[in-house]
Amino acid sequence: MIAFRDNLPVITLANGQIVAFEREWLRRALSVAANRAGYADWWLADHVARSVQVWLEQVGETKTTVPVTQLTRAVRGALQVIGYAEIGERFEAAAPFSRVSLLELAQEAGDGFELAFFFALSRRLRDVMQLGGSYCELHGLEHCVKVLRRRRAWSRECAALQAEIVTFAREHTHADTAGKSGELFLYVA
Repeated sequence: MIAFRDNLPVITLANGQIVAFEREWLRRALSVAANRAGYADWWLADHVARSVQVWLEQVGETKTTVPVTQLTRAVRGALQVIGYAEIGERFEAAAPFSRVSLLELAQEAGDGFELAFFFALSRRLRDVMQLGGSYCELHGLEHCVKVLRRRRAWSRECAALQAEIVTFAREHTHADTAGKSGELFLYVA
């Protein structure tokens, strides 16, 4: 017997990939849509995400999978009912948010091998974009920079590399991907 996490059905993405539902992923996707609609800090994102999770729990009693198109329609319908149709129009249930450890990429590249690090980072960001991700968190920036610069204490050279990594990530997440322009909310910490 197979048990699904939290008794929720899995979500089937457009590319056939199957992912587990994560309320935090939906909350972030709703926040991105709200931001696109002009609501900078939309306070209802968590409440809507929780409501969708309850709906999925009910669906999970009879189904083990839910197509992403059905999830998107349900979220848009819920937003329309509560008076936020403009957010629903901008909502897209894409791949779950991605977390990329910059420190791990730096360690894989080796101390001081910035070119290998940037190559690995571009490959990871391209993968996120191709999967249709809408949110990507790059974490461990300070430690990553220290590893690449071979420094224990922060220096002026570290600050310059830090700025270069942020600029590089921004440029690579707004690039044209496979003939279509991808949009990705990028958070660097």
